[in-house]
Amino acid sequence: MIFGMVCALGAAVCFGTATVLQAVATREADAGTAGTRTAGAGGEAALLLRAVRQWRYLVGLGLDGVGFVLQIAALRSIPIYAVGAALASSLAVTAVVAARLLRVRLSGMEWGAVGVVCGGLAMLGLASGAEGDRAGSAALKYAMLAVAVAVLLLALVGGRWSGRGRAPALGLGAGLGFGVVEVAVRLIDSLSPSTLFTNPATYALLLGGAAAFLLLTAALQHGSVTAATAGMVIGETIGPAAVGVVWLGDRTREGLVWLAVLGFCVAVAGALALARFGEAPGREPEQGLG
Repeated sequence: MIFGMVCALGAAVCFGTATVLQAVATREADAGTAGTRTAGAGGEAALLLRAVRQWRYLVGLGLDGVGFVLQIAALRSIPIYAVGAALASSLAVTAVVAARLLRVRLSGMEWGAVGVVCGGLAMLGLASGAEGDRAGSAALKYAMLAVAVAVLLLALVGGRWSGRGRAPALGLGAGLGFGVVEVAVRLIDSLSPSTLFTNPATYALLLGGAAAFLLLTAALQHGSVTAATAGMVIGETIGPAAVGVVWLGDRTREGLVWLAVLGFCVAVAGALALARFGEAPGREPEQGLG
């Protein structure tokens, strides 16, 4: 139980720190190409190539990899609702690290939100029980695959959308994709090739993860970071948590259901208040609100 929560929090620290390091590297690469870049996809590709030569960007990618491994370990040890809330808290990590490295000014409300996230996670840690002992049914595995395919289709057509609802819709789709990954990890019960490659959850994990990254990139590229990230947080926490409780048997410690529900809601609410850090500022420091 303690091991799983430590892994979930470690994953949040890795993801949150990686976001800032990659933002710093991208900003430096962007400054190095100022006045020489060409517009369009070629310019973006050149910027990416310059960014990956920055040690901070490479360290960020490494942290993303470590975070993913820790996320898998956490999902195999504690309920999905606890892991989802912990991963949402990576926004608090990004905010704190951005305040240090990017000199982003956090408002009093945002510092309060960081504290709220920590308080919610503390409540979840106290209330969470062991992961559910129910094996996922074949119907659930195929349902996750169907959701992953739907999210992938959304990713293929979503980039053509326009309007104010584009960013939150794509962000929500990205959250659903990441949520599929969370559930699929629990539905993969064997790593032997004969079982792994015939398990629908394996393909749900791959398709859901790929589609989520495509959707999040599209949402952040030409839309509100806050709206996109808020949609993502909602999509990757509420649905997977419900699946874990209803179909996989995730439970809390005896008599502490209320504390787990309160902690989950508090942690997610705090993360939503920090949604602007879904993509750490890459150019000028942003002023906090209030």
